[in-house]
Order: sequence, then structure tokens, then C-alpha cells
Amino acid sequence: MEHSSVVDTAVAVASHAASDVNLATTWVGWLSLAVFVIAYYFIATEDKYEVNKAKPALFAGTFMFMLIGIYYAINGLNPDPLHDELEHLILEIAEIFFFLLVAMTYIETLIERGVFDLMKYKLVSKGYTYKKLFWLTGLLAFFISPVADNLTTALILSTVLFTIDKKNLAFLVPGAINIVVAANAGGAWSPFGDITTLMAWTANKGEFIDFLFLFPASILGWLVTAFLLSKSVPSGQPPFDAKSEEKPKVLDGGMGVAYLGVTTIILAVLGHQFFHFPAMWGMMFGMAILKLYSIFLTKSGASSFNIYVNMQKVENDTLLFFFGILSAVGALHYLGFLEYIHDMYSLVGPTMANVGVGFLSAIVDNVPVMSAILKSSPTMDLSQWMLVTMTAGVGGSLISFGSAAGVGVMGRLHGIYTFSSHMKHAWTILVGYIVSIAIWYFQFEILGLY
Repeated sequence: MEHSSVVDTAVAVASHAASDVNLATTWVGWLSLAVFVIAYYFIATEDKYEVNKAKPALFAGTFMFMLIGIYYAINGLNPDPLHDELEHLILEIAEIFFFLLVAMTYIETLIERGVFDLMKYKLVSKGYTYKKLFWLTGLLAFFISPVADNLTTALILSTVLFTIDKKNLAFLVPGAINIVVAANAGGAWSPFGDITTLMAWTANKGEFIDFLFLFPASILGWLVTAFLLSKSVPSGQPPFDAKSEEKPKVLDGGMGVAYLGVTTIILAVLGHQFFHFPAMWGMMFGMAILKLYSIFLTKSGASSFNIYVNMQKVENDTLLFFFGILSAVGALHYLGFLEYIHDMYSLVGPTMANVGVGFLSAIVDNVPVMSAILKSSPTMDLSQWMLVTMTAGVGGSLISFGSAAGVGVMGRLHGIYTFSSHMKHAWTILVGYIVSIAIWYFQFEILGLY
């Protein structure tokens, strides 16, 4: 807690220093904003120009801080506030980076052990139609993400979705969108189901039980979106021949890896709750356990796995995208652009501002947006903090890369789940988002049930 206060003080000093020189209205502010907008354009049109989203994001994030450094050098400003901001930003990025690395390594190991092939076999062999599979994967995503987290859940179920049918885009695209929306909605009513809810919880904006009251708004909003999406899902069943397709065999230790994955998530949550460790610390401990488990399999004479080989299969572009986009948003925050969030609350009121946060989080990223709101700390009661927690989480689904779950699925279903394919169905997500807000208003503001 003492370290946290030191970091917060450093950030406050950095932000104050930035505002003193009014960087948002200088040439470096406008140039950095232009770099961000251009990079965002290429991120959004990844499938059109065939430029991986990680490249413009990484360039923008690093180049914008280089520009700020040049401005400081030219004007002879004290660089200490900038250094403090970068150190704090590196800590934030490292927590997400290593969390994702471990989660993806576990998924790649489960794939290598054949666990997902068995899951796919069990789903398809039962003769479920595309529509039933669409609803089943969505329900699993909604109820698994509160226990694990929305990114890991989305990665796992999108992998299952892809193994069911690799070519039927009419099934894969709405199915992927459904998983992303369900994972984000499911994570919104759990303190550790999404990074944004975790941030609000650890900032003491609500008790553990308070977040659970968001369940009605979360599930009803998702159900409306899923119902509308299901109209696009084709009829019929995935191709399956019981005679030609033998039941996949899970390799030695496959289920053990699955249990270790669940244990790793639990350790990350407990470590954060009781020891105030970053969530990635428990995840990295789980990585160590996974390595020891592979050694145990080798020593016992079973077929083992090489954790480093599995790590090579991790979507590094997804990890680099997060590094780049969080760096870029961090630069915008340091320059002073995100301070307008606080002004928005004063201008339009907390309810309208919090509804707008959902749209903003879809465009930028819900993590830095939530971070900016917590730092500015507008005066709000519990119901409004629950609203912004829900809108920041659920609102990220409006655009494909507005949430960690969406970015993860874009990497997993590369060329299938894209920005353009998502936007064709975005109106269904918007309808569900409006329904969630209406449910929140009726429950929290009219009935006072929270």
C-alpha cells in the first residue's frame, strides 16, 4: 500500500507538471494526437491494408513518447516527471503483458495436449446444430468469465469455436462476437472478471457484493444481443462423421494442465486480494508450476510437453498491440487530453458521462479510460460507480478491439473475426448496451435494489 501511494504521488506530480506547460495545446500535443489518429485508422482497417494491428499501435505508443522527450529537451524542461510517468506506465503494461503471456501459454498447452479437440468432439458428436452451439458457447463464456477473466474465457471458447468448423464464416463471425460480448458482460458483474472491475474494486468504489447486483443488467443485455445475433447463424449441423472421426485422445497430463490453469487464476485473485500483489504475480507463479508439472511428467515416464515450444505459438502480435495501445493512451494522458473526461462529468452529469464512457472505452481501451476516471475521481455515489464499471466493461464490446477479449479473439481468429466483420453486427451490441443501461436505471435508480 505504501508503494502504491508513492506511485500515485509520482503520477500526480507528472500530470501536474504536464498541465503546467500545457502540452495538449503545444505542437507536440497536436502532433502526438495526429499520430494516434493515423495509427488508429490503420488498426481499424487491418484487414483492408493487411497491416497487422500491432505495428501501428507499437509505433504510435513508442513514437509519441519520443516526441514528448524531444519537446522536453528542446525547451529545457525537467525530465523527472516524464520518467516517473514512464515508470508507472511500464508497471501497468507489465501487469497486463505477463498476465496475457501466462494465459496464452496455458491455452497453447491445452491445445497441444488435445483438450480442445476432445471438447470439440463432445460438442459436435452430440448432434448439436450451429444455433445450439452458438448459444452454448455464449452461455459458457458468460458464466466462466466471472470466475476466471474475460480474456482467458474468450480465448478458450474462440479456440473451441474454430475447431468446430474452420470455414463456415456465417457461424464463426456471429459466434465470435457472441463470445466476446458474453465474456465482457459476464466479467462486468464480478470484481475479478475484468480488469476494469478489478480496478474499481481495489480502489474501494464498491464492496464485493455490490458488483454482484450488476448481474441482471449484464445478462439481460447480453441475451438481447445474442438473440439478435442468432438470426445470422445458419441452420444445419457442423460436418461430423462418427465412423471417420475417432474420439480424440487427451495426451498425458492434459486434464492436469486444465486444473492447474484454474488454480493459477485462483492464486492470482487470492494473491491480489490478500497480499495486494499484482494479478500477474500469481499468474507467473502458475507458469512456474506448469513448468514443474512438465518436469514431473518427464520423470514419471509419461509423454510430456515443452513449455517453451508452446510459448512460441503465443500470438505475440496481441501482446505487442497491448503494449503499443496502452503506451499511446498513456502518452495522451500525460499530454492532458484525457483530462477532458473530468470536464465531461461536470458538464453533462454522472449518468450521461458514464454512458459515454462505454462508447469511449470501445474506441480507446477500457483499461486506461477506467484508470483516468479513477484518477480524476469525480464525485459519485455507489450506483454511479457501478454504472461506470458496467459501461466500461460492456461498452468495450461495441468495437472489436475495445476490450482485451475482443483483441484476443481477433488474434485467435485472424482474418475471420476482424474490425469490419464485427462492425456489420455492431448494431446488435448497441441494442444490448442500451438494454443493460435501462435495466441498471430501473434497478438502481427507481427501485433502489443494490
